[in-house]
Amino acid sequence: MNFDDFYQQAVKIKNMPLPGPDSHYKMAPEVRRKLLRSNGFKNRNPKKAGVVALFYPDRLRITHLLLILRNAYPGVHSNQIGFPGGKMEKHDENLLQTALRETHEEVGLPPERVEIIRELSELYIPPSNFMVTPFLGLSKEPQTFIRDESEVEALVEVALDDYLNDANLIQQNLSTSYAQNIDVPAFKLNGYVVWGATAMMLSEIRELLLKVL
Repeated sequence: MNFDDFYQQAVKIKNMPLPGPDSHYKMAPEVRRKLLRSNGFKNRNPKKAGVVALFYPDRLRITHLLLILRNAYPGVHSNQIGFPGGKMEKHDENLLQTALRETHEEVGLPPERVEIIRELSELYIPPSNFMVTPFLGLSKEPQTFIRDESEVEALVEVALDDYLNDANLIQQNLSTSYAQNIDVPAFKLNGYVVWGATAMMLSEIRELLLKVL
């Protein structure tokens, strides 16, 4: 989809009600839905994080969404697909600043090049005890990303049309931190299986976009 057309429609999301947890649950296995519905995490004092779901044009003005493949490391999110962003630090004034700062650090995108449309629904991530707040952002011009090689294994630039294509919604048998050999709803994007919290946040964004495009 041409980015100029996309932009005109996407800004309408600013004033729309958020689908919230119902959209998240569509991309979560039953065991995880039960955990989130229990609200037991509220007693765990989760750490806070902010991420950016960035849409931008390529050189042909075709709309893309930026995801990243995280490096392998000793941790529950090793070598997984996610959004650029990260943990809130003491010097951050708010989670938006966190999301923009971390995005700049991870993919080299200066905050002034991002137009934030709105904050999206927060999502708790049980394995790492994080409460993540995503922000929907737009960049009007093609970007040259510079990945932080210590954190980012690869940039995953997904065409909007592929992201919205129902054919890329799949079920994948996985072993996760909370269950073994379970069927998990996921996206198949650029050859990667995108599941877990990232897929759940993508689900909310997808619902919003499908209402305006």
